[in-house]
Amino acid sequence: MTRRDFIHKWTVYALGLLPVWALDAYILPRWPLFGITPMLLPLAAAAVAVLEGAYAGTGFGMAVGLLWELAYPGGFGGLVFFLALAGMAMGAVSQYALSQSLIGCLLCSAGVLALLDLLRIARILFINAARLSDLLQVAVPEFLWSLAWTPLVWLLFRAIYNRVGGTKLA
Repeated sequence: MTRRDFIHKWTVYALGLLPVWALDAYILPRWPLFGITPMLLPLAAAAVAVLEGAYAGTGFGMAVGLLWELAYPGGFGGLVFFLALAGMAMGAVSQYALSQSLIGCLLCSAGVLALLDLLRIARILFINAARLSDLLQVAVPEFLWSLAWTPLVWLLFRAIYNRVGGTKLA
């Protein structure tokens, strides 16, 4: 792959992230389902990591984490590190244990969403800001509603992957 092809490929992936981010930031928060808004940015990181592997998943996860930190208030920088590690782990798991399929993406997305929610719950419990039962009443529906968006995000990034000629994984 030439440098020009490489730049073209990742520019198209970045452009593919824009509608996911627009949905996540501007459209879905206006119409929450039972007060719950899904998280779509981790799904984008999962889809690209499943398609492209560990190294590319790390870089794309870092970029998604940076976008998330810069676009939403109250960040502390941890999402950049978390999504980079998650992208690396999901890419490696899909490269060696799962397949490049919707099922693989669903499993990886479920893992990253669950870990993200567990870290959020642990942080809030640590500062004694809410009870566990109250946190779970928000986290579980958010997890399920976010996971329901995985097929749409997968189809978008799978189409991009097919278009820009990603490297086939074993």
